[in-house]
Amino acid sequence: MSKHILWFHQIDKHDVHSAGGKGANLGEMTKAGIPVPPGFVVSAQAYQYFIDSNNLRHKIKDFLNKLDPENTKMLSEASSLIKKLIVSSTMPQDLVEEIVKSYQKLGSGKDLLVAVRSSATAEDLPGASFAGQQSTYLNISGTKNILRAVKDCWASLFEGRAIYYREQKKFDHFRVNIAVPIQKMVQSDVSGVMFTLDPLTNDRTRVVVEAIYGLGELIVQGEVTPDHYEVNKKDNQIITKQKARQLKQLIKVGDKTKELRVSEAYQMRQKLSDDKIVELAKLGEKIEKHYFFPQDIEWAMENDELFIVQTRPITTIKEVSKQFSPSLVKLDLPQLLQGASASPGIISGPVRILTSAKDIGKLKSGEVLVAPMTNPDFVPAMRKAVAIVTDSGGKTSHAAIVSRELGIPCVVGTEKATKVLRNGQVVTVNGSTGVVYKGSPKHPFDKRVLEPTHATISPNLANLKTATKVYVNLAEPEKVKEVARRNVDGIGLLRAEFMMAQIGEHPQKMIADKRQKEYIEKLSDGLKTFCEAFDPRPVVYRASDFKTNEYRNLKGGKEFEQEEPNPMIGFRGCFRYIKNPEVFEMELEAIKKVRNIYGFRNLWLMIPFVRTPKELAQVKHLVSSAGLHRSPSFKLWMMVEVPSNVFILEKFLEVGIDGLSIGSNDLTQLILGVDRDSSQVAQEFNELDDAVMGAIEHVIKTGHKHGASVSICGQAPSIYPNLTKQLVQWGITSISVSPDAIESTRDLVAKSEQELVKK
Repeated sequence: MSKHILWFHQIDKHDVHSAGGKGANLGEMTKAGIPVPPGFVVSAQAYQYFIDSNNLRHKIKDFLNKLDPENTKMLSEASSLIKKLIVSSTMPQDLVEEIVKSYQKLGSGKDLLVAVRSSATAEDLPGASFAGQQSTYLNISGTKNILRAVKDCWASLFEGRAIYYREQKKFDHFRVNIAVPIQKMVQSDVSGVMFTLDPLTNDRTRVVVEAIYGLGELIVQGEVTPDHYEVNKKDNQIITKQKARQLKQLIKVGDKTKELRVSEAYQMRQKLSDDKIVELAKLGEKIEKHYFFPQDIEWAMENDELFIVQTRPITTIKEVSKQFSPSLVKLDLPQLLQGASASPGIISGPVRILTSAKDIGKLKSGEVLVAPMTNPDFVPAMRKAVAIVTDSGGKTSHAAIVSRELGIPCVVGTEKATKVLRNGQVVTVNGSTGVVYKGSPKHPFDKRVLEPTHATISPNLANLKTATKVYVNLAEPEKVKEVARRNVDGIGLLRAEFMMAQIGEHPQKMIADKRQKEYIEKLSDGLKTFCEAFDPRPVVYRASDFKTNEYRNLKGGKEFEQEEPNPMIGFRGCFRYIKNPEVFEMELEAIKKVRNIYGFRNLWLMIPFVRTPKELAQVKHLVSSAGLHRSPSFKLWMMVEVPSNVFILEKFLEVGIDGLSIGSNDLTQLILGVDRDSSQVAQEFNELDDAVMGAIEHVIKTGHKHGASVSICGQAPSIYPNLTKQLVQWGITSISVSPDAIESTRDLVAKSEQELVKK
């Protein structure tokens, strides 16, 4: 049996640590009967073997230790030196023989054309997507070329964009490994991308397909604007078809991949027939049902046969506020450009045209990035931009996906943005309608906040005070300073999971390795970032609530986590702390360090998913035993998300807690028995259902009766203004919303409080 080779039929989604995210999914789909071109993976352990056998680890660290990632020139030089070091090093002979033997087996002894792809072992962690950061090589044949492509993939782990991203996300460069899938090449007549929800609105009733002629690299890079099709999942009817002119395509000519002009007769033709659009959409639905989560899928068609060449979970899903209707916003400004809406929001700013990634150092914070298209090398500049506009590309292009992850407006496929716009010109970008306007409105929008259709946001919102506290839900440290400057009373939900994902290893593995101190330091440093920015406003930290399937994805997770048929109601939250107190104790030590050593006394603790009062009492004992005692500066809250919390709330309150926070997402799912991630029943998920509303009212009134504060931190208040009014009328203490809803929620709370005073 080969030591470093994994065939697709041997692996599944649980083998990310060896096959990377891409490789593990190719194996999972192969086993599930999805049409995947055959292949194998050169494992992540092979990469480590190569690095260690050449003693490269300390040499690479030397380059990185001297690096300022914000210095574009320094980043490029370090990347170039590290990649050269990797490519010029010798691959161990036994590994060479394994790869060559497997390649010959795949091609039945012939020099088969293959795709050699990179597959990072930390791909698509919650809040972090590594997709597109490493390299892919198409139409490779011959053992010498295969071996070189494998080394090139390894080297691409240190592309400047990948180094920068890991630095930003605080990932250890040597804890992100890389595997290399080698897969039979599909000579695509047509190829593209498919989302099993609408990537702009997150509408889960639709499948979105984008298609181009030739190989699919041009669609992801945004160099070609694709056809856009939308299919209704309910009846598999095509509800949208938008054809786009395609001037060039990437195809195999002889033994090379070349960019050729598309014949004029075909430039405006529909790339996929209606039958194939529906067939592809059904395939997408099958993949989504298999993974129980919306998927971002790459596909290809050769001789009328469809193949899936990659799938991954969509990591940029965000609840889109229904409180605003940006498509109806009227701007009294001249229209300059019309493109495709790719990421919602409205913002104004000066233009900065970047014709290539070499120019990214020219862009200043607050400018609108305008480019022919973007690729991963543009990411450092994209993080500084307030909006992005491109000449080409579709809703699944790199510019669109990254903009949605960053939460900034984006318009793609304008065809002429780089020609029409000029540097320094002030424009307003409506990423929800795909329109770019000249100038800015007289009453500028707050960053990424859309104008409500019912009224203009009051100009004094920045100083508006309300009796009901307005908190914010946060997870990403990159946004904390910006959000802290806004009119917000604190953090009502600080999620532990994002910080745990950045640490990257299963906490029990770190305990087994006697690295508790390292874990505590990393977690406390993450907590400090939020507490420092918001001091003295409270930061309510929700203790870890990973489910078993999410824990398994961490390094070493399979060793400590069993597979569960329904993780949502499985081994999670409060019960996990009781069974594995040593992990919870590390969290408590991190809290103590932030409060007692760093001196930030604004950090509170919230316990999630508490099934019984007995569980709450046991966890409360663990907290007290760690030296954390309830006081005016340290509050202990409980999440209300299990129906038992509602039915016997008084018994939970008798245990002794300071506050309650209603998690409307899980509470709605468990009251109605609906999995909101299931496309078949998601339409039944409704936070405004009478049963849910009755539960929320009971919690607020019972909490007040017993002297406990009551907050809500689910998505519902960010979406439904009528619910916010009702919460204020019932007397809720605080409302915690997503950052884009802070100002509008404050305005609505103020008006609701005024109505109460008048009564």
